[in-house]
Amino acid sequence: MKKRQLGNQGLTVSEIGLGCMGMTSAYGDADEAEAIRVIHRAIDLGVTLLDTAELYGPYTNEELVGRAIKGRRDEVVIATKFGLAISNGMVSGTDSSPENVRRVCDASLLRLGVDYIDLFYQHRVDQNVPIEDTVGALAELVQQGKVRYLGLSEAGVETIKRAHAVHPISALQTEYSLWERSPEARILPALRELKIGFVPYSPIGRGFLTGQIQSFADLAEDDYRRYDPRFQGDNFDKNLQIVEEVAQIAQAKGATKSQIAIAWLLYQGDDIVPIPGTKRLPYLEENVGATEVALTPEDLAKLDQLASVTSGDRYTPAMMARVES
Repeated sequence: MKKRQLGNQGLTVSEIGLGCMGMTSAYGDADEAEAIRVIHRAIDLGVTLLDTAELYGPYTNEELVGRAIKGRRDEVVIATKFGLAISNGMVSGTDSSPENVRRVCDASLLRLGVDYIDLFYQHRVDQNVPIEDTVGALAELVQQGKVRYLGLSEAGVETIKRAHAVHPISALQTEYSLWERSPEARILPALRELKIGFVPYSPIGRGFLTGQIQSFADLAEDDYRRYDPRFQGDNFDKNLQIVEEVAQIAQAKGATKSQIAIAWLLYQGDDIVPIPGTKRLPYLEENVGATEVALTPEDLAKLDQLASVTSGDRYTPAMMARVES
């Protein structure tokens, strides 16, 4: 698999990564043995970037990734996150205080079973802690060898610039896909000005763009997408139009809808590394196959028009309150 650069500090990763969140939470039942097989197969296929966070589980996702990479540490780039306060297994707020930055780093190192974290993201911006204080603490971790590169997630332009002025930021992780185009207006231009890489999560719209979900009833009772506005009522029906358009191009290309969605992202720039998440081997191999899909200017133009079709906010109001733009 081809490599891409995130930032200009030396971080090199595979052109697509693997989102590991769903292996332990959020999308129905978890199967640890299958998840570990997925991670091993991903590495065999050339995927190097593995994305996790203390929140996922919480904590159990990092432990799973740690078990999966045992003996293969040098083949992977581990990205994890801090900054969301967790109480009784739930998010109770944000905490990017220097003390918590250090605490989470040490705890994540233990759970992952590694000596350093390759890419350490702030999961959400903390409005109560100046970003300069947070990044200052992260810079100390870099100096100590516990962290190699720094990242932000769902941060706005001003926060990104202030953070980058304290210590180089290598990557921003934010939702970006055929049905979520908001980063294009301000975020992407700012990242490119500062030479910061972009890691889109949910590149296939939390699974919606696969076409596998045809009704709200298809979601398991414990699937968090039941609370996602884009999966609700009329929004669901309207968003199926996007799937239909993607399906037409997929059929013409002899590809799957997921592959078209991921390929579209890869065509948006060499500084973009999507991280489709899966816990199933067939879907992993399907996602990796997106790197071989060729899209013409005509294909891209048709896909670009889908932004106007998307219906519904991407998060509940409470979750949107933690997202900068």
